[in-house]
Amino acid sequence: MAIIGLGIMGRRMLANAMEHPRFDISGLWDPSAQSVAKARELMPGAPLQPDAASAMAGADVVYLACPPGPRKSHALAAAAAGQAVFMEKPLGTDEAESRDLVAQLGAGRLGAVVNFTQASSRGFEELRRAIDAGETGELTGIDIVVTYPAWPRAWQKDAEWLRLRAEGGYTREVISHFLFLAGRFLGPLRLVAASPRYPADPSLCELDILARLETADGRPVNVLGTTGGQQPDRQEVTVKGTRVSHQFREFYQLWRSDGGPWAEAIDWTHQDPRTSALQRQLTELDQWLQGQPHCLATAEEALEVQLLVEGMLAGR
Repeated sequence: MAIIGLGIMGRRMLANAMEHPRFDISGLWDPSAQSVAKARELMPGAPLQPDAASAMAGADVVYLACPPGPRKSHALAAAAAGQAVFMEKPLGTDEAESRDLVAQLGAGRLGAVVNFTQASSRGFEELRRAIDAGETGELTGIDIVVTYPAWPRAWQKDAEWLRLRAEGGYTREVISHFLFLAGRFLGPLRLVAASPRYPADPSLCELDILARLETADGRPVNVLGTTGGQQPDRQEVTVKGTRVSHQFREFYQLWRSDGGPWAEAIDWTHQDPRTSALQRQLTELDQWLQGQPHCLATAEEALEVQLLVEGMLAGR
C-alpha cells in the first residue's frame, strides 16, 4: 500500500496497515513537513518519497487521504498504472468532475472503493443481522444528530481546509458517513429540504444545518447539525424500527432499545471500536483486491452521498 496524504487520516491508516498481516507500506508522501515528521515518528524508517508519483510507484493499492482537490488527479494516475484506488470521501465537490472520476475509475482494472469506515464495522454487521432476523420489525426512518462546540475539532486543526467552505465542513466530513449508512439500510435517498447557516465570512464552512431526506416510499431521514456552546461532541444515528431501534454513537458503538432504556448491543470489553473497524476494513480491502465479495463502499455509492451533501450545503 502507498499512502498519499499523511494528516490524521493518513497516519491512522498507516498505523493500522502496519499491524495488519496482509499489508506492507511501500511508499508515503505529503507536501507538509509537519505531517511527514509525524509519520516518521510513527514508522521509523518509513518509505517517504519526494513526490506523489514516486510514492505510488509499484504499489498494489494507493490510499488517498489528501484533500478533495488533488484527489482526482492522483486517483486517475494510479488507475492508469493498473493500481487499485482506495479513497477518502468526499469524492469531490463538483458533480461533473466526480461523475467523470467515477466513470474513468470504473473503466479501470479494479475500479475504486471509498473509506466509509462503518461499512465493515461490527455495528453494521450486527444491525444487518438484526434486520434480517426480523428483530427490528419494519424500519421507519433514521435520525442523524451531530453537535460540536467548534469545527474543526481540536485533533483536526492541522487540516486547515476542513474549516473552509470550498472543500471542508462537518456535513462533508461527518454527516456523509451517516448518509451512507442510511442509504445502505433504507435504500436510495432524495433531498426534500435543507437549511444551512453560514458565518459572515464567506470563506468559512457551515455553522448549522437542518435537512430532510426521504426514500422512494416516503421514509424520512432527518438531519440536525450544530456548532457552538460548551458540551462534548455528539454524533448519534438512530435507526428506528417498529419492534427494536438501534443507535450508533461515536460512529462504532451500537445500542438498542425496545422502548426501554438503551442497552449496548456490542460488548467492547476486549476491543477498541475504532481499531476493530479499521482492521476489519483492511481485511475487506484485501478481499476486494483478490476479487472476492466485500462490504466496502463503492465509488458509485460515494457519488450518491456527495450529491446529497452538496445539495444540503446549497440549501436545495
